[in-house]
Amino acid sequence: MEMLLSTKGITICLFFIVLSLAAAIEIPLSVSQLPTITEQSHTQVAYPFDEDFTIKCEARGNPQPTFNWTKDGKPFDLSSDPRIVTSNNSGTFVIQNRGIINNFQGKYRCFASNLLGTAMSEEIELIVPSVPKFPKEKIEPLDVEHGDSVILHCNPPKGIPPLHIYWMNIDLQHIPQDERVSMSLKGDLYFANVEESDSRSDYCCFAAFPRLRTIVQKMPMTLKVSRLKHANDSGSPNAAVTKANFIKERKPRLLIPPESAGSSSSVTVIKGGVLLLECIAEGLPTPHLSWVKITGNMPKDEPETENFGKTLKIEQVTAADEGTYQCTASNPMGRARHEFHVHVEEPPQWLKKPQGGVYSVGTNLVLLCEAIGSPEPSIQWKLNGMPIDGRTFRGRISTREISLTNLQLQDSAVFQCEATNKHGTILASANVNVLDIAPLILTPDGENYATVVGYSAFLHCDIFASPAADVKWTKDESIEPLSTFRYNLNKNGTLEIRDTKKEDSGSYDCWATNSVGKRAITANLDIRDATKLVVTPKNPRVLKSHSILLKCQAEYDSHLKHSFKLSWRKDGDELPVNSTEGGRIILDRDTLFISSVLLEDQGVYTCVASTALDAAEAEAQLIVLDVPDPPEDLQLSENQNRSVRLSWRAGASHNSPVNESIIEFEENHLEPGRWQELSRVPGNGTTALLSLAPYVNYQFRVVSVNAVGRSQPSKPSLRYATPPAAPDKNPENIRVESSEPNELVMKWEPLKALERNGPGLEYRVSWRQRGVESEWNEELVKKHSLSVRNVPTFVPYEIKVQAVNDLGSGPEPNITVGYSGEDVPDAAPSGVSVEIVNSTLVRVFWLGIPRDRVRGHLRGYKVNWWKTKSMLDGKRHHQEKHFLKFEGDRNSGMIPGLDPFSEFHLTVLAFNSRGDGPESSPLMFETPEGVPEQPRFLRIMSFDEDSVTLSWGLPKKANGHLTGYILQYQIINETRAVGAVSDVSVSNRSVQSWRLAGLSPSTRYKFYIKACTAKGCGKAATEEGLTLAQGAYAGIYEGISTQGWFIGLMCAIALLTLLLLTICFVRRNKGGKYSVKEKEDLHPDPEAQSIKDEIFGEYSDSDEKPLKGSLQSLNGDIKATGSADSLVDYGEGEHGMFNEDGSFIGAYSGSKEKGSVESTGSSTATFPLHA
Repeated sequence: MEMLLSTKGITICLFFIVLSLAAAIEIPLSVSQLPTITEQSHTQVAYPFDEDFTIKCEARGNPQPTFNWTKDGKPFDLSSDPRIVTSNNSGTFVIQNRGIINNFQGKYRCFASNLLGTAMSEEIELIVPSVPKFPKEKIEPLDVEHGDSVILHCNPPKGIPPLHIYWMNIDLQHIPQDERVSMSLKGDLYFANVEESDSRSDYCCFAAFPRLRTIVQKMPMTLKVSRLKHANDSGSPNAAVTKANFIKERKPRLLIPPESAGSSSSVTVIKGGVLLLECIAEGLPTPHLSWVKITGNMPKDEPETENFGKTLKIEQVTAADEGTYQCTASNPMGRARHEFHVHVEEPPQWLKKPQGGVYSVGTNLVLLCEAIGSPEPSIQWKLNGMPIDGRTFRGRISTREISLTNLQLQDSAVFQCEATNKHGTILASANVNVLDIAPLILTPDGENYATVVGYSAFLHCDIFASPAADVKWTKDESIEPLSTFRYNLNKNGTLEIRDTKKEDSGSYDCWATNSVGKRAITANLDIRDATKLVVTPKNPRVLKSHSILLKCQAEYDSHLKHSFKLSWRKDGDELPVNSTEGGRIILDRDTLFISSVLLEDQGVYTCVASTALDAAEAEAQLIVLDVPDPPEDLQLSENQNRSVRLSWRAGASHNSPVNESIIEFEENHLEPGRWQELSRVPGNGTTALLSLAPYVNYQFRVVSVNAVGRSQPSKPSLRYATPPAAPDKNPENIRVESSEPNELVMKWEPLKALERNGPGLEYRVSWRQRGVESEWNEELVKKHSLSVRNVPTFVPYEIKVQAVNDLGSGPEPNITVGYSGEDVPDAAPSGVSVEIVNSTLVRVFWLGIPRDRVRGHLRGYKVNWWKTKSMLDGKRHHQEKHFLKFEGDRNSGMIPGLDPFSEFHLTVLAFNSRGDGPESSPLMFETPEGVPEQPRFLRIMSFDEDSVTLSWGLPKKANGHLTGYILQYQIINETRAVGAVSDVSVSNRSVQSWRLAGLSPSTRYKFYIKACTAKGCGKAATEEGLTLAQGAYAGIYEGISTQGWFIGLMCAIALLTLLLLTICFVRRNKGGKYSVKEKEDLHPDPEAQSIKDEIFGEYSDSDEKPLKGSLQSLNGDIKATGSADSLVDYGEGEHGMFNEDGSFIGAYSGSKEKGSVESTGSSTATFPLHA
């Protein structure tokens, strides 16, 4: 078994200490010793319904004590009555209840004796109560007259207290009691004066004995009350009663205490008990009772009165309650008094009790015995239960002291001291054991102890010895006693090792020596590692309603893992293991999780770890942050027409200081209930001087702001109304917004509600034509606009707007210039001409219209164009018009995205804010040829080990007369590296298939086909294929190439390949804009491409990359034509920028493609490969 120890360590030595252990340690039962009473009964009641009654007396001693009893001071033989049952080696006996047991009533005392002496118990009183009964008697009726006093006596039988007395009728209804009718402490029923209603024949007294479970009833009593009659009484009954009462009226007379007791009496009460003083008086009218203490003061707590003031009750009586109390009974006829002289006494109590113990031979003995009480108790000494005979006793004896010198073994005895007064007896015993024995070590040998580093260790060595033994401790077979400051030997023999260290582990020996002999035991000590804790985070700060996770990281000795326990406390109170508050706080061993943190969650959280040997704590203070509480107690001061001071008291900041206060206001005239910000106070200020506007009935509130957020608004302040005044400012943003010609519509921003300054707000509007000598036109309006008609079209006007209210006008207003309404232009641009830039792009020139013909603000010019026919087939087209807008005053613009080799018409017009002017006369122009679009497809129709047959489709748009095709091919390997490009010129434009020979067997090739016009060649269609291995498939190919099923299979494969390539192409371009780039893929125009290179800069097709190793262009040089116009040359189309494809600018402002243009010959070129 391991035990806990402790101290701080070095392993050296402790010196000898002489211990007197006799009085400190109980004598082992193996040592000869006097008897000692260990258990006894006290006062006991033998209830008749109990089966038996046990009277206890137990004692210990060596030799085993024998027991004797006395009853009422005389020897009592337990074997004298067969109803008594005893036990071996015990003084306890049981009295069996076989009916009559009255003869067992008395006071018993137990004596336990052995060879060394006799121990005596306190007196044990056994009370055998009789069954209480009222005597059978005939009670004569009481006849009294109205107004007389009457006493109905109960005289209850004797029984075991407490006794409860009740007066009831035969129906068990309580007799009503009051100041006139009441019951005394003895149980008698007193009538201060009787009335006719008191007449009845069933006054019954009931006596209840709860401990006896008994209630007894006295025979019913009859009380007859008659009216006092006179011979000449002839009036009404009430009149007779009144007269009788008048005759019977008398001053009070005390019935308790009776008059025979005199004017005063003495009362004795036990300290700590209950004092009951009683006064009952008769008289007519009914007397009233009052109490006063004549000597000394009444108790601090007003004494309690009972029984309608007739009983004074003081509980827990002290010496201060001693004195003279007076009761006074009074009515209009007089008074009666009685004084109670109260004496407080107490039973004996010990001041000094004799103390026994173990004494060695030759020592001296002194026993003291002192007691107090009132009256003063008498002291009697006894030896082994018998009075001490001073003549034969060899020691000295006095009332309060016994002494013996040079004790010997035969002086061992039990000394008893009894203190007695009339209120009781107390007994104290002192066992004087004179012994001469070698040391006895009571702690078992070989005990194992354990503690943790840094704690103190306690190695026990409980010793009993007489004479007292010397004790020393040694370590690890050393004979040297342990010393140094880290070792401390306690009086009981325990070795304390302070601030232990690992090297304190080992074996320790305790040696006890006296003059009789020597003993030793061994104790083993093991030092464990201390438990350590860390709580993370250490002192977290968390926002209210957020969550926090506290983790407790523990280190402890592996030997202690089975006893390791972990718990959490908040502010010192342990948190339950199960989740609390509906799962909001969850404890899971080493973690504490709080969700939706509340303000009350703030506090110190402590992780507590405990093992069998030590305990450790680590804490974290959780700080909960929240918005401030609302400010309080808003006060207004320093009241002025345009200002007031607002002060407030800040609410709780909830661990985040207030950094700003926002003052809001509400006015109840224009926008009641709407709160608006008025001012801000930085920091934690709590007062502000507020600038106010006239003619506003303000009330204010304050919002506090900290790092967490805003508080709830405070309660509003009292209202504060400012007086009205003339306007301080005029309207702003004065402008003219005329929608019709010959109209002047003047508008402005109206004054805000807080800028009106008073009632009756209006606006004085003044206007006149600029540059014309004339008077100001003037008009007062309430709204914030004014319309004037029949004015010249688009003429400048000077305008003023001034605020006016019932108290005056605002400041002199500033002049604003605005124009009257516009009309559409009435002239068309002239000198329209076209410059062909390339096959898809032209520049348009025109002469602008005169300034006076614009009739408004010139917004720009619009170019309209439409295609009339294709020059390739001469086919006429439906006139689908397109337009571009060119903002501002300019005289040219570029029209892109035209179809090559086509005929177009165009017109130009001017426009302003009102609308479009007339168009110019249509101008016809033609676009030149361009390069063709990409062929629709390129397919491998058949293949062999050194040749392949290719087929292709016509381009979707030829954009001119086709002159033939360019067919190219190059080798590609598994790493996508490429070889040189070879090309074949197909000059017959009607040919759409070609067989290429001279190829390498089992080689992958990439093939390109481009259509060409006189302007050059367009984009190439591509395909890849693998030639057959040499000799592997030749015979097979020759046999199957002409079979229909093979041709169908090859077509299906070709279509599937084309479909996959198409899907790949679409997916790679998905998300891009439908732009001119797509049109260029189908209509590759080297002229337009050259223009884009020049105007918009380079852009490349992200879908196609130049083949590695192919660096030359088709003809070596790029021949570019066109202009260097910037983007401003292109106008705005009807669908954003262009009408035809709707995305020209988007395409040119996005990615750009750089490619070859205008080529005439054939050479190695760079072509994109589809990935």
